[in-house]
Amino acid sequence: MQLLLKNVRILDGKTESRARDILLRDGIIEAIGENLTAEKGTEVWGDKNRVLYTSPGWLDLGIHAGDPGYEHLEDLHSAARAAAAGGYTAVACFPNTNPAIASKSEVLYVKNKTADKPVTFYPIGAVSEKCEGKDLAELFDMHSAGAIAFSDGKKPVQDAGLLLRAMQYTRAFNGLIINEPHHKSIAASGQMHEGLVSTSLGLKGIPALAEEVMVQRDLRLLEYADGRLHLHLLSTAGSVDMVRAAKKAGLPVTASVAVANLCFTDEKLLDFNAYWKVMPPLRTRADADALLDGVLDGTIDIIVSNHTPWDEESKNLEFTYAEFGMTGLETAFAVCRTFLDNRLDMNTLVEKIALAPRRLLGLPVPEIRPGARAELTVFDPETMWVFGGADIRSKSNNTPFIGQTFKGKVWGIIANGQSVRNA
Repeated sequence: MQLLLKNVRILDGKTESRARDILLRDGIIEAIGENLTAEKGTEVWGDKNRVLYTSPGWLDLGIHAGDPGYEHLEDLHSAARAAAAGGYTAVACFPNTNPAIASKSEVLYVKNKTADKPVTFYPIGAVSEKCEGKDLAELFDMHSAGAIAFSDGKKPVQDAGLLLRAMQYTRAFNGLIINEPHHKSIAASGQMHEGLVSTSLGLKGIPALAEEVMVQRDLRLLEYADGRLHLHLLSTAGSVDMVRAAKKAGLPVTASVAVANLCFTDEKLLDFNAYWKVMPPLRTRADADALLDGVLDGTIDIIVSNHTPWDEESKNLEFTYAEFGMTGLETAFAVCRTFLDNRLDMNTLVEKIALAPRRLLGLPVPEIRPGARAELTVFDPETMWVFGGADIRSKSNNTPFIGQTFKGKVWGIIANGQSVRNA
């Protein structure tokens, strides 16, 4: 592979370089400079009339890939295509498959099946057997096989004793526990955020308390266990406040937020559009503003797509019967650029989607220098474009954004000695 990137600015999460050229050969950055030339046959991205941007490759934490067992929703091949279309060179996938990723066999299955992809897959092992929340899974064996962290994914651990034991057990190898704070019995059969909109629609709500009780519980368990905890998908102002206080107190906790919860509110459900039915639910403007404040002040470490594919039969139903979740890999960057344009600068966005996820998972951050192995995302933050059905690479199309005009488009990715161009 020989590739020349023309007229690109490099973002490293802190600074922005002047426009330069980057020459790559066989997956290695050969040179960075101005007016670089390449031999005949070299693929060229960009030109002197357009400034592109590049950064270390993005990593999405906590996608649902569906493989094995739910390949009709998503398989590892389609997940890789969707990730590349969205600018991600790596993803960490949750264990909610059939069978669940709960032993070294399933960890190796994911790693081996994706070994030739331009997108690197990092399996997250289950905390409990079959993600049932009863007995600890084979945590050490999965760690030895390459599990990057441990979680029951979209089945948050309800048993405090089980979560405590998981934190204590993983201390031996500095393992990371990921849990979504969601109290199932408090949320009960709730359909959306509990508030004025749910009341006006006559829908049972999911109170902020269902999340905040679990945030408080998990932080207390962390304080006792002295392990490592990541609170996945915060959605309320109260949760942000508790995590902020915990960090100031020195607890080793990190947190993430979904793009949809940052950008939108429960008013999106006023027309009963089930494509906006997500978990955690879209909440109020005050919650969304508090989440963004948390991103900007470092309380929230990571922004994620919350990619949750469903087939038509699972979403195109009466609202109360539709499943929670939307696809997000292809649109996460564009949604941030379009709806947070004046509040979230590009370097902060790169920090939250490329650098912080790798630091959390103990992975090296890709370097952009001559001699380094290339793992790059190339994008144009200013391009206006319309997202259509042809832009969907996932097997599922449960997204509310078809027909949406976006600002900011991913040009392509370069990773694992391969390149995928979208523009």
